Amino acid sequence: MNKQCAITALPVIVNADSVERLASLFDAYYDRLYRLARRLAPNADDALDLVQETFLKAARHPKSIPVGASNEEAWLVRVLINIRRDQWRKASVRVRHQKVALQSGRSEKSSRNPEAPLIARRDVWQAIDALPPRRRAIVVMHELEELPVAKIASLLGISAITVRWHLSMGRRDLARALKASGGTTHE
Repeated sequence: MNKQCAITALPVIVNADSVERLASLFDAYYDRLYRLARRLAPNADDALDLVQETFLKAARHPKSIPVGASNEEAWLVRVLINIRRDQWRKASVRVRHQKVALQSGRSEKSSRNPEAPLIARRDVWQAIDALPPRRRAIVVMHELEELPVAKIASLLGISAITVRWHLSMGRRDLARALKASGGTTHE
């Protein structure tokens, strides 16, 4: 399915100008949004869904998209992160229950576990998932996407000092979570 077919098949009513603008937004920002979504979502399919929901929101509310390249990008990134934050909130109860179940089974597995690297990676991602949504987004954008603090602050509409605070607290929370799960941290 090509871009034009995908855009005209949207389940919303859009005029020709909105279709052109949405197409230009798609061309300009799809790769960037997908890379960010891939870092925030647990797998590629969820990342694609996240980007799709972002563009659907843009199609449903074309007048709310600000004009200007940096403003458009910031709006789309903020929408993507907010959608993901909503998903995290919905899943938070399930995550808590899964953690309890995993902790009770971890002691049995740790003594005879040849898959230690896979478990360590899972533990790291679970620790990241346990961070509050904004903090997780900031840690992912800075540590994995390698965005500078000023760019993150601009994209999220918050101050640089707030970004640095979330980074500091996020790193501390990750160290604590990994230490509690039996992982090793470098302090």
